[in-house]
This record gives sequence, C-alpha cells and structure tokens, in this order.
Amino acid sequence: MANQHVKGFERLRNATRFSIAGFKVTWQHEDAFRQEILLLIVACPAAFFLAKNSLEILLLIGSVILILLVELLNSAIETVVDRIGLEQHELSGRAKDIGSAAVMLSLIWAAITWTVILFFS
Repeated sequence: MANQHVKGFERLRNATRFSIAGFKVTWQHEDAFRQEILLLIVACPAAFFLAKNSLEILLLIGSVILILLVELLNSAIETVVDRIGLEQHELSGRAKDIGSAAVMLSLIWAAITWTVILFFS
C-alpha cells in the first residue's frame, strides 16, 4: 500500500478524488441512485417551501440524504459480491438482499419523516 504514508492535505485531496470517483461510477451504473438524486433535487426546494423551521428542513433533507448514503453502501456491497463471482450462491444472495432491505428501510424512514412533519407538526 503506497498510500498508507500519505498525510495531511494530500490525504484529504486523495480521499476527495476517490469519493468523487465513487459518485461518478455509482451514477453511471446504478439506476436507483440516479432516481434518488432526482428525488433529492425535488425534495430540497420542497423542504424549504414546506417546512416551518430550520430543524424541519434539516430532517426532511437529511432523510433523503440517508437514502443516498444507504444506496451507496448497498451498491458497494453488490459490486464486491459480483466481483467475487457471478455464480448463484446463498451467501451472495443474502448479502444483496440485506443491502436491499437497508435501502427499503431508509425509504420508509424518509416517508415517515416527511409524513410526520407535513401532516402532524
């Protein structure tokens, strides 16, 4: 590992470059991520318009960002599983199903957050 001795600003620059590459590759290969980005693009202005205070704005937008975070992790799991092998295996299927369940849970949480804030606050 040549990068283990990189420190300070160079480490930050490398981490930023790797993160941007991760966003790009996820955008290119994951339909769900593109759909969720579109959701964020709609949700951000809607949150500012519909929320009553800054905490509500933070919660509304944060719930959608949580979806993106979980989707990125799920995509990473799927990529690693596919890298290991494309043959059917119970553990590979289990890993992908668990990642998918995490995405679903984040979507449910966002829906609950938006519903509670918009209709019960």
